[in-house]
Amino acid sequence: MNSHESVFKEHQVPAPKDDEAPKPGDSYVRSFARGLAVLRSFGAEAPAQTLSEVAERTGLTRAGARRILLTLLSLGYVSVEGRLFRLTPKVLELGFAYLSSLPVWSRAQPIMEALVEDLRQSCSVAVLDGDEIVYVLRVPAHRIMSINLGVGSRLPADCTAMGRVLLAGLPDETLQARVAAMKLEPHTPATIVDRDALLAEIRQVRVQGWSLVCEELEPGLVSVAAPIRSPDGRVVAAVNVSGHARSITSDHLIKVCLPRLLAAAAKINMTTGQRPV
Repeated sequence: MNSHESVFKEHQVPAPKDDEAPKPGDSYVRSFARGLAVLRSFGAEAPAQTLSEVAERTGLTRAGARRILLTLLSLGYVSVEGRLFRLTPKVLELGFAYLSSLPVWSRAQPIMEALVEDLRQSCSVAVLDGDEIVYVLRVPAHRIMSINLGVGSRLPADCTAMGRVLLAGLPDETLQARVAAMKLEPHTPATIVDRDALLAEIRQVRVQGWSLVCEELEPGLVSVAAPIRSPDGRVVAAVNVSGHARSITSDHLIKVCLPRLLAAAAKINMTTGQRPV
């Protein structure tokens, strides 16, 4: 028995069932999907887990969780101390591969830094993933939320300025289906939870080319966002400027921050080959 396998000695489990293996010819590789589920089970709420906890959080059998953890351990994506497993920094290679495959992000960084220096407000770039936005770049001015945001952080798309810009970039039929299936939660008294009202708001964003959201995700948080486009004009990301209502008003965001944000977005779009509209 090698050192990795000895970790699981106290967790002896039956051999995996035949129906756990992917069927020959399947285009969906279930074992790979389960491996990704195990990686995703770790996070701020579960930075370290036992074998049993991983199995419970992923819905896998202990046998399935054991095999995947053993594989990830061998590949260096998890480490183990006693009965607790943790992700290793090697996992960052997966996210960095995405960021490095799109050079626009490295080109956007200095433009965002100049905007933050000018406005003294935080600036971020996010992409759409399902019903959520995922932060891919962030230049903070100071902490404005109870949530500690960074690259990889996720927020609901429906009640964030960047989310609405990204949703506005979808074809209308896709947008309607997406909103119809969303779980709309009242994060604050200002959150739009009526689907028709939300659709109308997003369609207005599509027309005007930017989105302003005031205290819909968290009390005090205000944000304005603009689209980042691919060379063929598709909305591929959104860039925002955000602040706290105590120090920045909606009127200030529109009159002072928005023109500079739109100019910064235009510069970023130029780096993708998108021509000015």
